[in-house]
Amino acid sequence: MPTASDPLTNFPVDAPPLPSPVFTTQRWNDLVFLHWPVDPAAVAHLFPAGCRPDVFADGMTYVGLIPFAMCDLSFVAPVPVPYFGDFLETNVRLYSTDDRGRHGVLFRSLETERLAMVGISRATLGLPYTWARMRLTRNGDRITYVTARRWPDRGLRSEVTVDVGAPVTATSLETWLTARWGAHTRKAGRTWWVPNEHAPWTFRAAEVVGIADELVAAAGVTPAGERLRALFSPGTFTRFGRPSVV
Repeated sequence: MPTASDPLTNFPVDAPPLPSPVFTTQRWNDLVFLHWPVDPAAVAHLFPAGCRPDVFADGMTYVGLIPFAMCDLSFVAPVPVPYFGDFLETNVRLYSTDDRGRHGVLFRSLETERLAMVGISRATLGLPYTWARMRLTRNGDRITYVTARRWPDRGLRSEVTVDVGAPVTATSLETWLTARWGAHTRKAGRTWWVPNEHAPWTFRAAEVVGIADELVAAAGVTPAGERLRALFSPGTFTRFGRPSVV
């Protein structure tokens, strides 16, 4: 349990109840979490009206680069969409909060193999999905994620290789970065909150063997310090509820 001096005091470590109806369910597999500290003032202009950078106890906000595999995506009915419901994805995300005290994420880009996802997500939720060629390869405990942007800004690349290690316990900062129960997004001239819930993460160590990334810089974000330790998670099942105006 957090103590009075713990930075997680009053922070929702567990997901709050999800408003009905559930409009999509999905499983996230084989995630790698890479994070760098960012000066909040340097990215405040990237946030839509009604939300702002979320700041940890150290006075910094953070940017995340997160490659993973999306599986069993469904819409409305709890039946996975054939073919289109399974694809690779790499996100660049910032961390957001609003006047209601909700702690979420603000996506700066979401690479995906599925062109249909780009159109649907941009049109319905204003999420900045991009179309890319992507590859995940595994050799024992070594996993490599590769993405090359097709549209927009063709040619942007990211390649991350990690060796997955033993189970680890998340620090307060790592919990703050990964216990996020919604996303802020901008659509039709308004800022929206899209809530989600999932079981607590389980983490393993992830030694970064190689990283060459252009996506964070392309998102308009400049890190203000060294990268945190990397984390790997085998994944979790998640549900998304009804969006609401901020």
